[in-house]
Amino acid sequence: QVQLVESGGGLVQPGGPLRLSCEAPGSFSSINAMGWYGQAPGKERELVAAISSGGRTNYADSVKGRFTISRDNAKNWVYLQTNSLRPEDTAVYYCNLDGCTYTGAFYCRSYWGQGTQITVSS
Repeated sequence: QVQLVESGGGLVQPGGPLRLSCEAPGSFSSINAMGWYGQAPGKERELVAAISSGGRTNYADSVKGRFTISRDNAKNWVYLQTNSLRPEDTAVYYCNLDGCTYTGAFYCRSYWGQGTQITVSS
């Protein structure tokens, strides 16, 4: 069972930056989209940013110009650089990827991390 491993969350003052990292351990025959989702207290989990295998990016309107997603295809890592953080960015951030493994047959599914908390407060 592949479990993505996130790191980099924490408490930050408004306007500050944080960099989230996510490792996808294990052997994937292919990884397609990778992304970050945020879930604020009492709200649904929502897409924050995504990046395709070819590097095309997609952002939620609320983070455009402030957050940058990137990936290292050789190491199966995805990153989220967050800048100019606001209190409304406070949420648990989850790493996600769509990938395939091969153990006699291809098995493709969506994988999630355990989440990392970002709290923006003075």
